[in-house]
Amino acid sequence: MWKNYLKIAWRNLLKKKAYSFINIFGLGLGMTCCFLIFMYVQDELSVDSYHEKKDRIYRLTHGTLPSKDQPESAVANPFWVWHNAPVGPALKSYFPEIDKVVQFSGSSDILLTDGENAYQENGVFFMDSTAFDVFSWQVVKGDPKTALTAPYSMVMTESTAKRYFGNEDPIGKILKGSDSPGRSNAGDYRVTAVIEDIPANSHFKFNMLLSLSTFRLYWPEVFDSWGYVDFYTYFLVNENFNLASFKQKIPEFMAARQDNPLYTVNVEPMNDFYLRTDADRQPGDTGSLANIYVFSVIGIFILVIAIINFMNLSTARSMERAKEVGIRKSVGAERKHLIYQFLGESIIIVFLAMMVAVIFVAVSMPLMNSITGKELELGRFVNWQTIPSMIAILIVVGLLAGSYPAFVLSGFRPVQILKGISVANNSGISLRKGLVIFQFSLSIILIAGTIIVYTQMNHLLDKDMGFDKEQMLVLDYNYDEIVNNRSNTLKSELESNPAILSAAFSRSVPGGYFPNAGTTIEGPDGEMIQKDQAIFQVGIDFIDHFDMKLVAGRSYSREFPSDSTSALVVNEAAARQYGYANPADIVGKKFDQWGRAGEVIGVLKNFNFISLHRNIEPLTLPFEAYASRFLSLKIKPNNLQKTIAELEEVWKRIAPHRPFLYSFLDEDFNKQYQADFKFRKIFTVFSVLAILIASLGLFGLATYTAEIRTKEIGIRKVLGAEVSSIVTLLSKDFIKLVLVAIVLATPVTWFAMNKWLEGFAYKVEIGWWVYILAGMVALIVAMVTISSQAVRAALVNPVNSLKSD
Repeated sequence: MWKNYLKIAWRNLLKKKAYSFINIFGLGLGMTCCFLIFMYVQDELSVDSYHEKKDRIYRLTHGTLPSKDQPESAVANPFWVWHNAPVGPALKSYFPEIDKVVQFSGSSDILLTDGENAYQENGVFFMDSTAFDVFSWQVVKGDPKTALTAPYSMVMTESTAKRYFGNEDPIGKILKGSDSPGRSNAGDYRVTAVIEDIPANSHFKFNMLLSLSTFRLYWPEVFDSWGYVDFYTYFLVNENFNLASFKQKIPEFMAARQDNPLYTVNVEPMNDFYLRTDADRQPGDTGSLANIYVFSVIGIFILVIAIINFMNLSTARSMERAKEVGIRKSVGAERKHLIYQFLGESIIIVFLAMMVAVIFVAVSMPLMNSITGKELELGRFVNWQTIPSMIAILIVVGLLAGSYPAFVLSGFRPVQILKGISVANNSGISLRKGLVIFQFSLSIILIAGTIIVYTQMNHLLDKDMGFDKEQMLVLDYNYDEIVNNRSNTLKSELESNPAILSAAFSRSVPGGYFPNAGTTIEGPDGEMIQKDQAIFQVGIDFIDHFDMKLVAGRSYSREFPSDSTSALVVNEAAARQYGYANPADIVGKKFDQWGRAGEVIGVLKNFNFISLHRNIEPLTLPFEAYASRFLSLKIKPNNLQKTIAELEEVWKRIAPHRPFLYSFLDEDFNKQYQADFKFRKIFTVFSVLAILIASLGLFGLATYTAEIRTKEIGIRKVLGAEVSSIVTLLSKDFIKLVLVAIVLATPVTWFAMNKWLEGFAYKVEIGWWVYILAGMVALIVAMVTISSQAVRAALVNPVNSLKSD
């Protein structure tokens, strides 16, 4: 019996090759998209899952407390992942449920030399010796117990070790360091261990670890300072740990260490580090749970659209097989056997589609990795654990897609069928119409979503940020003391190049790292008020160089030598932070910041120095000419390569010990939107594929409709009907369905995309034109798809259509 089922199924596939191809290809493409999205989502959800003790790893976050007259909502960044150094040991001694504490200082760059070669190595952490007790980084050479104990110890990843030493054994090798945390030193770093490269799905990555004891040698005072925030504090708890109970003890723990509490702490489990944290100053990348939901929904949409195609063609062709059902039932076939037959055929098609999907997935993996920026591997997702799930999906999709012919057709009465009467015909037409409306509603949602995503991203790129970032070349020398000592010579020589329009030193540039600290400024009533805000330490030309606008007071000037020690410029948001509704009123007020005291001399118009995901925050710009890391150069756009080569020549003459590293500010600034650009790419690619799959199904239906109306078309042409009228006849019903889909999709799109836009402080308004454009695109796609078949049918010679009669 089953052999007979397979023969009939195979004959039906070969008999209608076009429909079989559309079903298998369309369903296979839908499965491919769904599986690729599943791989992406699974990779995002599995970040940090390689740590064996992940369920017992937590970290502290540092929160600024609002002042008495300041609501909590007014604090710009409620929590940072940054913390101070003494909180780690204090935590360990206070909470017995903590087994290990590991602290490390934020990711930084360090200048390393190996003979004549100099490298500015990025992705470097000064790490506690307990790191290997907490994290599951696999040591391939060296002893993890002692690898980070002694000063000047260095742990490398395998790829980094190979980059420096090739195939030689790196253990014991020496690299000379010329940078330390905040100071210069020429210590010899000894390689004590090599670990496997950090897995791609890790919430932070690095190339090297340096012992935290090295940091302590050159800056011991910060390990006793509760006010210096530059450390990440992670800890491993024992089996008796209770998070709720732990959080209840935190206020008591902090109160015992702060006479005048300025901040609090919070705790995050490792499972929240990547997707569920709002804390700022992350040691690595963070993901978006909202984006995961969006992509999951898109994956489901695409699979549903593909299944609808299958069901539509099945219902459309159902009447062709009605006589087959009648004949088989009249000769004794039972209904259950017919159900088995139709469901079996459906599962066979789904199986073939899944084989096509596996091929498509394997072929498209490089493209998927390019789009997502990930290192997805098919072997990670297709294994003995996932194969049962894939089989289950195959069966479910097969049963779902084959449900109509199986249960409806098998219930036909043979007498009615053989007389040409079909009670199921109208219901089949209604079902097809409903499915077409549904799948095009999903397609229109994706089209409108793509338009809105592109519009928002263009808004981010085109918005006036309040400063000039075009043609701005940034040289990074990582606080090098030699460069800072020669800064005037370097600046004057570079500015002598006619291609350089202006230059300025600074510790921070817009879109990059900046410190936060407390500043005391005289308030409107004469009282001294301390607030925390972002700080840009800048050279004297920084404000004019970036074409920032003043709304009150003046900028730093060489005509006022005291500016270097006793002047401060703030932005409008900072003026309002201290209670000045009119920013000009803060000019002339006293300030005290990081050992500098004097008067506020100017107020800058607010500018977006951080991503447009966030509102403009309070900012102070103290004049610190020799606390610099960057030299920004405004250059002419002509002959860029020639200009850069000339700059490198000057650099090698003045700072030959350090590599010439540069980047363009606009590109660096836009890196803040890297996750958004990735989202746009993925969203767009899969939206286009969803529309393609929907069009494929509509193409099949249009082809079938033209086939069953062949004789009608022939008669109309004999009676003088024009091609245009026949095309209209065949198209109008489908066009009506797409118009209904537009109406249904509009409110859903409006709600969903407004929720997505809530993640941006600066966002576009969704205009009515978006829905019209999305509807027009869907309508045009539908008309082209349908008309192609309608014109083909209309051009057939009516003699050929009617000769059988």
